[in-house]
Amino acid sequence: MTKHTGILFCAAVLTATTAFAQYKMEPISTAPPNLPAAYASLVQSQGYRITGPDGPWCDIWFRKTIPTGPKSDQPSVAFPTIQQGTFLGILQFPGKGADRRGQTINAGVYTLRYSLNPVNGDHGGIAPQRDFALMTPIANDTDPNAMPTFEALVAMSTKASNSPHPAVLELEPPLGTTFPAFAKEGDHDWPLSVKIGDLAISIILAGQVET
Repeated sequence: MTKHTGILFCAAVLTATTAFAQYKMEPISTAPPNLPAAYASLVQSQGYRITGPDGPWCDIWFRKTIPTGPKSDQPSVAFPTIQQGTFLGILQFPGKGADRRGQTINAGVYTLRYSLNPVNGDHGGIAPQRDFALMTPIANDTDPNAMPTFEALVAMSTKASNSPHPAVLELEPPLGTTFPAFAKEGDHDWPLSVKIGDLAISIILAGQVET
């Protein structure tokens, strides 16, 4: 593994404004705009809009079903049956957005794919689990059924972050049993919890990594 991939998910702090901002969620009934046909058949028509103090923050649509495979025996994995590179859904930033590391993400439509951060001593304290969703501009990710390796997915995702580091959002097990749910967690994180088939999953859409 290269040095770049060894520090991919190092913690970074968002601005104080983001850390203390308040957000809300509302369902939206419209499908993602101008979605390529290959994705349109896989993605739910209902999505979720997250609004912050300055207006809409992001829209997200999950796929109808998330394929699973053999259970991973790797440590600290919350979703051991989701395979590396699996397409999870679509996220749109209407304006400037940010990822879990505090990197600025340009307005646009992005795919979300599953990956694990490496076990190499560089990612302690980021999260109890290693599960993340990596963003890629949809123009650079044309096949939803592809299963890119970790290295390939990282390279794809740097086109979202415009940096050597991928654009990441943290995944975690939901705290509750009511879906969909959206509420502040801890001091500054805002996870959206949904159930897709039998899979209950949360994705932190706004917040900051603890350092």
